[in-house]
Amino acid sequence: MSQLIAVIPGDGIGPEVMAQAVRLLELYRNKKSYDLDLWTLDLGAARYLRDGVSYPKDIAERIEREASAVLLGAMGDPRVPSLDYARDILFGLRFGLDLYANVRPVRALADRLVPLKDRTKSDVDFAVFRENTEGVYVNVGGQFKRGTPDEIAINEDINTRKGVERIVVAAFEHAKRTKSKTVHMADKSNAMQHAHELWKRTFFEVATRYPGIEPRHVYVDALCLFLVQDPSQFKVIVTNNLFGDIVTDLAAGLQGGLGMAASANVHASEPSRVAMFEPVHGSAPTLVGKDLANPFASFLTVGMMLTHLGYEGEEARIEQVIAAAIEKKMCTRDVGGDLGTKAAADWVLAELSKQV
Repeated sequence: MSQLIAVIPGDGIGPEVMAQAVRLLELYRNKKSYDLDLWTLDLGAARYLRDGVSYPKDIAERIEREASAVLLGAMGDPRVPSLDYARDILFGLRFGLDLYANVRPVRALADRLVPLKDRTKSDVDFAVFRENTEGVYVNVGGQFKRGTPDEIAINEDINTRKGVERIVVAAFEHAKRTKSKTVHMADKSNAMQHAHELWKRTFFEVATRYPGIEPRHVYVDALCLFLVQDPSQFKVIVTNNLFGDIVTDLAAGLQGGLGMAASANVHASEPSRVAMFEPVHGSAPTLVGKDLANPFASFLTVGMMLTHLGYEGEEARIEQVIAAAIEKKMCTRDVGGDLGTKAAADWVLAELSKQV
């Protein structure tokens, strides 16, 4: 049965790297006869500026009803400073599909990509589980007396027992599958006593269901310090929406930058549901059209998607070929090569074509 993949190229460098990701999917479709139906959607800043459309209801309904996965490019365009359309699309997918687990693997593929003194790629190999549908990103709040000296702006940090528990369970389940001996949870329960006490209490309660896995609590500011002092102590990290957003960008710096950072957004307790996959490098407007964007994050993201779709082994294969590209410097400038976006993708696709 054909699996429908909704492709949203996005803004900025999004279409450039998504074009290479689509080539990777087409390689698997043509060489290994994977039954993938690619549905490219005209959504993003250009569509919004043209006709005011951000995330139409009929498209949202078809994605939920028929799609197996969504492949999303970077969102953001300086021509739309409010980014309302981007929030409609991104949050429409995350919240609309209840994709509560944002999973970010943090793995350095070469020693020279690790910016820390006396650290190697073996020291950077962990996963961050970011709660994806609650926290301050639900946009509960408002502004009062806007534009005056007495202006008040409020955003509420929303945390539910259900939401906290299910992301913590997802982290422990991942630790169990990968035979990790620890799970770290980061919060600020010392300052945000009500909301984050819920996180701390729930974390240790869930941990009792997983004997043999040690639960370790750490305040998020200390976590940022420890990540750059000794990332090797971490295997699985779980945290809330805002902190996860910050920590994963810091973590990306340990693996070679955002051009190497992949992610999955899933409903972890029901893996058969449609999921959304996105490289997390941003739209980088200053790089548009210069053939400089790193396509590897999008390739690694496709690897995560193929695993989700049931094609075991291909994620590891893609990662191995990208590691070889970095070793041979057949890559873009941000990771030590001098190739452009398409040429770097060409090299990886040619090597993969020999193997699949």
